[in-house]
Amino acid sequence: MILLDGSFGEGGGQILRSSVGLALVTGRAVRLENIRAGREKPGLRRQHLTAVQAAAEVGAAEVKGNRLGSMELTFTPKTVKAGAYNFSVGTAGSTTLVLQTVLPALMGAKDKSVLTIEGGTHNPMAPPFDFLVRAFLPVLERMGWQVRAELERPGFFPAGGGRIKVTIEPAEKLDRVELIERGEIVGQRARALVARLPRHIAERELKVIRETLGWDQRWLEVEEVRDSAGPGNVLTAEIESENITEVFSGFGEKGWPAEKVAESVAAEVGNYLAAEAPVGQHLADQLMIPMALAGGGRYRTSALTEHSRTNIEVIRKFLDVEIEVRQINEAVWEVEIQTT
Repeated sequence: MILLDGSFGEGGGQILRSSVGLALVTGRAVRLENIRAGREKPGLRRQHLTAVQAAAEVGAAEVKGNRLGSMELTFTPKTVKAGAYNFSVGTAGSTTLVLQTVLPALMGAKDKSVLTIEGGTHNPMAPPFDFLVRAFLPVLERMGWQVRAELERPGFFPAGGGRIKVTIEPAEKLDRVELIERGEIVGQRARALVARLPRHIAERELKVIRETLGWDQRWLEVEEVRDSAGPGNVLTAEIESENITEVFSGFGEKGWPAEKVAESVAAEVGNYLAAEAPVGQHLADQLMIPMALAGGGRYRTSALTEHSRTNIEVIRKFLDVEIEVRQINEAVWEVEIQTT
């Protein structure tokens, strides 16, 4: 059994999701202690429990400690089974983070799986659906993984109520992917989405993007959502390059002006463009496990976050891989993953 201290590194839910997901892949039992010990509300929250329950169902696992607020968990998987699954977070907890937990194991299954996950699709503390379909899944496809995602209904914090459908087909052949150069920028786009909120919020956000980044009005879009369970606002900016597409997001909150949301997104885009590294800091974290399972890979990123460094240590506990991190210059890091 693998023992992990859930308070090390970034000390959050990432350790739980990565370790339970890799336990499914390898068939090895894992015990976590001090789960989210440094957080304001330590222990397992609703979305973490949903992720654990989803993994338990997919892997016919025996689980101990899976209750709200628990700071210890033992997860013993048996056999991963492809199929049709329905999971509900029950809050605005992230659907994409629940998917992140079970996706590696189901991508390696021999049969097709279809997942329906209900909860938050656009959550400030998680990758939004737009990032999933435009930035993350296209890189998986280049590796050989076959995953499609549909947004059936958006769900915003705090009401939730969103739903995504994800179809996972067996991979025929996996390839090593290298993302070293971004290549020429071939497109850029910003979308301001509002649900049950005034349209002018979105228009003000896009005005900041236009003035700060100098983007043409043709690249800016307002989308008004009518069928959400509650109000919400998300601004996404997309940079499409020859070798990769990156997505940056900001979320409206009560008391936080639209202009501030847009300024934070514009700053992220500016930093990404200035660094000239193809992979943004969030995608850098997400690519590690798929690359390790696909036989390795290499990429350059503008920042190596504590999430990424923590993920490296968790992966090393489960998989026989070498992960080398090199600093190329002041603004660029390179990560290389090799199977041994």
